[in-house]
Amino acid sequence: MTENPCVLTIAGSDSGGGAGIQADLKTMTVLGSFGMSVITALTAQNGLGVTGIHAPDAAFVAQQLRTVLDGFPVKAAKTGMLFSAGIIEAVADVLEEIPLEERFPLVVDPVCVSQSGHQLLQEDAVDALKKRMLPLASLLTPNRPEAELLAGMSITTEEEVAEAIERLLAMGACAVLLKGGHFDGDDTLIDWLGLPGRAPVALSQKKVDTPNNHGTGCTLSAAIATMLAKGYALQDSIVKAQGYLNFCLRKGYAPGQGFGPPNHAAPIAGLLL
Repeated sequence: MTENPCVLTIAGSDSGGGAGIQADLKTMTVLGSFGMSVITALTAQNGLGVTGIHAPDAAFVAQQLRTVLDGFPVKAAKTGMLFSAGIIEAVADVLEEIPLEERFPLVVDPVCVSQSGHQLLQEDAVDALKKRMLPLASLLTPNRPEAELLAGMSITTEEEVAEAIERLLAMGACAVLLKGGHFDGDDTLIDWLGLPGRAPVALSQKKVDTPNNHGTGCTLSAAIATMLAKGYALQDSIVKAQGYLNFCLRKGYAPGQGFGPPNHAAPIAGLLL
């Protein structure tokens, strides 16, 4: 396994520190990788919600990405909030410049709406996301609303889970992890892993009843990317990332007003004290 691999996050900044770039870098650090970032948007937010978004020029996002790729041996990457069609096009253009033999695993978290309900992806960017990012995805990690938006269907049953995954795979993603956090469940939640030509695999975990779940999708995708960078197989990476997130949720708390995040440092908290 690779020690301290370089892992890249291409996502938005959360000024409240619980999601986005901040959650990604915390996760990557705790799990033993060197995290780098390409910032696609600045958000003004806290645990109560998002009050504003400022996006840089798409050309500058591309410049960030090229500069990181020129300076670091990236072993895996993830995308989060991409915000606009222009930024998606710019990111995809740079990633497609990488020779096939040099490409690294890419986890695409199709962030569309914040935990508080604020739109994080412009409406005209959905088609760009489907056409440009899904074909580059080693793994696509939508929650239920995101999967319904991208697949163009409602998802309530296991049969519909399988159909939605099939549609997303047909758009070019190599694998799909349809997350179970927005489905009804008692003590267990199921994330469904879909691969071409196979029935979806149920990856279950114990449900954590907590309001401090801001940034869970960011944390999970960053953890999966880190495990992939370390050399673990896809399903093993997902299971290890689930375990990390579940533990952090159990130890979560609200550092300020509103919803708190998972406690990203929980696995190492107190080790040096």
